[in-house]
Amino acid sequence: MNGYANQYLNNQIASASPEQLLLMLYDGAIRFTKLAIQAIEANDIPKRAYYVNKASAIISELDATLDHNQDASLAENLDALYHYLLKQLMNGNKDNDAAPLEETVDMLRDLRETWAKAIEIARQEQAAGHSAAGEATAAPQPKIAAAL
Repeated sequence: MNGYANQYLNNQIASASPEQLLLMLYDGAIRFTKLAIQAIEANDIPKRAYYVNKASAIISELDATLDHNQDASLAENLDALYHYLLKQLMNGNKDNDAAPLEETVDMLRDLRETWAKAIEIARQEQAAGHSAAGEATAAPQPKIAAAL
């Protein structure tokens, strides 16, 4: 990546809301897992391991940042799901098998879509609440941010 692309990416990350960062993390995990699948198909072991490690690091970060104080049940379910995804990544890497990685991509896409919908619903509810109250003050973060 050249210097301009790095600067652009850094600016995107620095200016992103917590919700946007969450979606960006899912996008990255999906992208790296798909690249690992391509590496398996090309029998490129070093690239496979590299991309699996990148995807694993993102999923580990998502797991580490769960807030168990906001919604303990949701956090526990996501924790179990993230651990399953990490196990699937390890299995695909260990066995040089694309099937567990393909399942991981499908599950990550579903999670990303679910979070995107939840974020949109929270924003709509927030906008409706501000419109009804006629408030012109700065809006608080949507409720979904609490689960991040």
